[in-house]
Amino acid sequence: MEVIKAGFTIGTLVLLVACSPKKDVSGVFPEKEDTQASTCTADRMSSQFIVQWEDGHISIENEFDADAFSRNFIEPRLLAIKHVEFDKEISVNDTTTYEKSGTALDTPDNWGEMRIGADKALAEGVDGEGVLVAVVDAGITYSHPQINSRLAKNDAEAKGLPGVDDDKNGLIDDIYGWDFFANKPEPEVNSTEDHGTHVAGIILADPNQGAMKGIAPKARLVPVNFMAADGRGSLGAAIQGIQYAVSRGVKVINASWGGPSCSKALSDAVSALSTANVLFVAASGNESTDYDKEPWYYSYPAVYNFPHQITVAATSTSDYMAGFSNRSFNLVHIGAPGVDIISTVNSGYMKMSGTSMAAPFVSGAAALLWSAKPSATAVQIKAALLSSADVITGKELKVSSRGRLNVVKALAEIRRLVP
Repeated sequence: MEVIKAGFTIGTLVLLVACSPKKDVSGVFPEKEDTQASTCTADRMSSQFIVQWEDGHISIENEFDADAFSRNFIEPRLLAIKHVEFDKEISVNDTTTYEKSGTALDTPDNWGEMRIGADKALAEGVDGEGVLVAVVDAGITYSHPQINSRLAKNDAEAKGLPGVDDDKNGLIDDIYGWDFFANKPEPEVNSTEDHGTHVAGIILADPNQGAMKGIAPKARLVPVNFMAADGRGSLGAAIQGIQYAVSRGVKVINASWGGPSCSKALSDAVSALSTANVLFVAASGNESTDYDKEPWYYSYPAVYNFPHQITVAATSTSDYMAGFSNRSFNLVHIGAPGVDIISTVNSGYMKMSGTSMAAPFVSGAAALLWSAKPSATAVQIKAALLSSADVITGKELKVSSRGRLNVVKALAEIRRLVP
């Protein structure tokens, strides 16, 4: 019996080895063979590639074309590579801008903050203190006085933690954030793109330094740039930005951008935020699309729908859904002010409209809830925000909660969920 048993075991092992899939280029780079036009191939960059390594890190690599990249880069490193895909272009989710000149608002119009009840939360002393929020976006103007006082300084070196490695000179001092478009520490100079500064101001502009009042004015900002001056960037750089934000210990990541290209690498990066207990807040997009009826117009990361993700539609001053806003009963979760929103920009202040502006209202609200209940999970923060949305009769929104953000109700709900 023992001889038979030993023979069976050996035979089984041989069979398992024989049936194990062999790793090859087509297995790790399936997109190379996808020549059909689809949402997964849209906006792809033919000579730039996202590489997911077996050890978990992401790199962006360049080569003349996919054939040369497969031959020269993938094949010699095949065992160390988990997945490869074409990098893709993505862009910010704002629609229109109206310049406000000067360094002070003509009229401090904070209608959005008032509408969601953020002023009442601040009156209670709930202000976002102790919560780090990452704006993974275009560059942010550090010198703006209402932003400068809210920057989170990176003390990784003081704690003996690893910083960002430039592959040449070892660790670089990323005091405030990182520029993944230029692959260098975020410079302390004015950005030429207003979008990131506008988003950051909505979340946490310091009212003691100017006329704008952020939703969570004592939260701290981790700025992560991955875009050029025109508001366009690459998917790979966005993923690197998300991973960097997690390494800085943020609780909320605001993603006011998107594109039509699906991506395993991006999906994996956002999914992994669950383990780190990070809430991911995404703009729904501005194509006037109903995702329930038009799945061929999906925008990513808006439609991923992870348990720790909130996708935000834009609402107007009348509490109706903004005409440009994407919507869905299944994939978009809540509405927030997103029309004619005044916030900080390089030269002072500006009005902008878009789901890019709506998302940071939710990010700021999440920071408020976390400062009230630091032990809450991302899933609990999401549940509190969605279950407390204002559902206005005759103005029900096509989002899963049917309503618009209400911070006062959300605070009451998180206190119930986390005694």
